Amino acid sequence: MPKPRSNDPLASTAPPTPLAVTGRPEADALLDRDPLALVLGMLLDQQVPMEWAFLAPFTLEQRLGHLDVARIVADGPEALTATFCAKPALHRYPAVMATRAYALCQHLLEEYGGQAAAVWQGADTGDELYRRVRALPGFGDEKTKIFLAVLAKRRGVAPPGWEQRALPFSDSTPRSVADIDGPEARQRVRAWKKQQKAAGKGKQD
Repeated sequence: MPKPRSNDPLASTAPPTPLAVTGRPEADALLDRDPLALVLGMLLDQQVPMEWAFLAPFTLEQRLGHLDVARIVADGPEALTATFCAKPALHRYPAVMATRAYALCQHLLEEYGGQAAAVWQGADTGDELYRRVRALPGFGDEKTKIFLAVLAKRRGVAPPGWEQRALPFSDSTPRSVADIDGPEARQRVRAWKKQQKAAGKGKQD
């Protein structure tokens, strides 16, 4: 099981910058300080507006009173599903995403001692970081690449080779949540996505 490093050099290769995506300062602050919130937000970022996805961890913490992996797993999948499905629901497909979130927490508990940050702490190369993130339940290839870009652009976690593994999300085009550090950036990303959709293209084109 990989162990977090207290002075991990990869955790500070560049000054971290805020991930200001939800439009609510308290929810964005949670994403900045709590690695599990960040991972959960990325997991939920599909088939809903990104603001909704990344606000969900804040709402989840408010409902549970914590974001503790071991406690979530101990309470069981039914409890998490009930929390996701309570009104207002945390996702367009709350039961499905609750199941994925529970599987993610199980993985974090079994492989990383319940410490979400340990997924990237100590990853010495972009290949290793990609492998670890890709192994998370609910993380496909594109989601993994975007999360690598989030880690590098917003957290300063940029091991050698991350740019290649995260392409095209490592470039300067405002194509994903990794490029959002405030309201104006959020609008740029949304406008770019709208332009791509109108042209019949996707986020990776």
